Amino acid sequence: MLHRILLPLAILTLSHGAFAQNKPGTQLHIKRAQGEIKLDGIIDEPDWLAADVAGNWYLNYPVDTVQAPFQTEARLTFNDHFLYVSIVCYDDQSPDLINSLRRDFDYERNDNVGFNIGPFNDRINGFFFAITPAGVQMEGTISGSGTSESSFNTYWDNKWYSKVVRYPDKWICEFAIPFKSFRYKALDEWNIAFDRFDRKRNMRSAWIHTPIQYNTGSFPYSGQLLWDDPVPEPRTNISLIPYVAGGLAQNNEVDPKEKDSELRAGIDAKVSVTPSLNLDLTFNPDFSQVEVDQQVINLTRFEFQFPERRQFFLENSDLLANAGFPESRLFFSRRIGLVRDTTGLFSRVPIAFGARLSGSINKRWRVSALEMQTREKLSSGLPAQNYVATTVQHNFWKQSSVSVTYVDKQSLRVGAGDSLKYFHESIFQKPVGSNTKTPNTYNRVLGADLELLSSDNRWYSSSYFAKSFDEGSPDKSISGSMFIRYAVRHIDVSAAASYVGENFNAEAGFVPSYRVYPGQINVFTDMAYKFYPKNSGIITMGPVVTASQTYIPNGALTDRNYSAGYTFRFLNTSMLTVSYNYMYSQLTSNFNPIDPQRYTQFLNGEDYEWHFVSVKGQTNTRKTVNFSGQTSYGGFYNGTNWNVQGELSARYQPYGNIALRVDYNDVKLAEGYGAEKLFLIGPRLDITFTDKIFLTTYYQYNNLLDNMNLNMRFQWRYQPASDFFIVYTENYLPETFASKNRALVFKFTYWLNL
Repeated sequence: MLHRILLPLAILTLSHGAFAQNKPGTQLHIKRAQGEIKLDGIIDEPDWLAADVAGNWYLNYPVDTVQAPFQTEARLTFNDHFLYVSIVCYDDQSPDLINSLRRDFDYERNDNVGFNIGPFNDRINGFFFAITPAGVQMEGTISGSGTSESSFNTYWDNKWYSKVVRYPDKWICEFAIPFKSFRYKALDEWNIAFDRFDRKRNMRSAWIHTPIQYNTGSFPYSGQLLWDDPVPEPRTNISLIPYVAGGLAQNNEVDPKEKDSELRAGIDAKVSVTPSLNLDLTFNPDFSQVEVDQQVINLTRFEFQFPERRQFFLENSDLLANAGFPESRLFFSRRIGLVRDTTGLFSRVPIAFGARLSGSINKRWRVSALEMQTREKLSSGLPAQNYVATTVQHNFWKQSSVSVTYVDKQSLRVGAGDSLKYFHESIFQKPVGSNTKTPNTYNRVLGADLELLSSDNRWYSSSYFAKSFDEGSPDKSISGSMFIRYAVRHIDVSAAASYVGENFNAEAGFVPSYRVYPGQINVFTDMAYKFYPKNSGIITMGPVVTASQTYIPNGALTDRNYSAGYTFRFLNTSMLTVSYNYMYSQLTSNFNPIDPQRYTQFLNGEDYEWHFVSVKGQTNTRKTVNFSGQTSYGGFYNGTNWNVQGELSARYQPYGNIALRVDYNDVKLAEGYGAEKLFLIGPRLDITFTDKIFLTTYYQYNNLLDNMNLNMRFQWRYQPASDFFIVYTENYLPETFASKNRALVFKFTYWLNL
């Protein structure tokens, strides 16, 4: 159906040239409001009627050559306290697609409209705000010019107000964003972008005409917001967020008769040192309300990276989180306050206090400086530890930057003479292939990053160099990389090379090859070509080829991965990828993917090669019931593996979802090496009673970890950015359903602006 709408519009537009495209840099003026703005979904105030209109929107997807068939109009005004935005989304009476009423909704599964602002006018950093026709809010931070999905951090949370009203031919939303809610400079020119996702029709449109291969809302395809009246001078902004938490816990593996109860309190504070530079303070923080991690079955030799969800670490987190390269991130905030316990899952390490200074010094300079102090947790073999992480970034040209990062991890009260058996593996250095364990009372990393982005988004390059310092300051402790990408309408090509020295050690970072390779050299290429069939149910299709080779520093090849596939993306939101894959591996240490304790291990120096085919797909996400997943079958080291993973979900609009996530591996290795059917089952129930009351129930059964986990989280947002939580979690033995441990906690938070 969609091509029947778009084709006539394309012909009409091309024939008559009725509309001019809004190009990057298009200006939109904002004036001070002379009267009161009421959030009522009716834009009849004189200030709205006199405001500049951001109209004439163009489609970005599924085609980028025509005017949006359902237009959108945006307006802005302000007073001393609020930035006001109104958006009129013209529509018909077809039902809106609303996945749930939960805040920070899934962009890809909801009709929504929003805007991105760059208050530093650097075309690199900013904030975004979005809303659905049901009035569900989402906000977050933007880094890296907004050119990729990873540029948008939805975990940043703040206080703002909105109203949405649905009419037969449109829906109107109004935003009131307190100037206190985000950092800005009193400049007379900001970056501004608007985009709308009409999911029920699978159409994405934007105020600035954006080619289909680029993100709508990215700052290279933004306009300029001109302040006809002076921006309100930023005021001293202090927010206090105290909490009270408590609960009961029982560990049946230690003493089933003993129950621990606890009542604790703490406080977070946000202080605006300058209008765009913020100081975050925390004392005795508690993260018990944070959503549980989704478990994985990891059959590789490498550590899996889970995302950071704790609020304290999120604002301006890109500065530290992006330092380095995927093969060697210099800082990973989950190293602070989290450690794997005896079940293989993460347990919390108590944090005493922390401070973080982050934000923009001016248009060209940004900084992030963090210090955290953890308390000892002897049950996990961890002494008290201090963490320092600092990044200074300088922006130059239009969208490029250079940054310097320093990270310091200090273990307190650990001496060379202490018995290592009492300590967690994270506090000593053990080079691959060596039996020597050297305790590290400190670990430091110093690095520099360079990012270059062309003004039209075609070219992107990043590179970095880093060195680590441990006791003894061993040589071969450097790391570096270079990446380059070229992306246009039909072609997307990238290449990368990275080096990790055999003694490079970033204990407060993320180096997946640590304790796997004695150093590594990796070369990677990725090439894709896109076709855009006309008069078809296919939006894009085309081949994708990837190649990766990994060497250890002596030149020996350890891993080779090749893949060739073909991808289809359909008008109805479904997608399909079919690929052929070749793998080669020469081991640098003993390894068994199932269980090294029960089965014969592959030995250091042995090599294996195998082939497999894979199919990845997604059904129409607009349907009430939909599925996404992938399957693969073929060789696996000296045997075979059949893998099936995916998620089946059903939507009861708009009150929530029920989903079933499955990861199944039928691994059959040579005799003695193991043959197991490994599976992870994760049903999830997400109920949104209102846009302020939520209940999430998550169950996970992982037979590789021999564990069943139940997590229930109730949340009541009784005021903006203020919450009451009740969380229940329990781990069971699968064979007997006997409880290993359980806990019931509550947490009450209140956001107070001074």
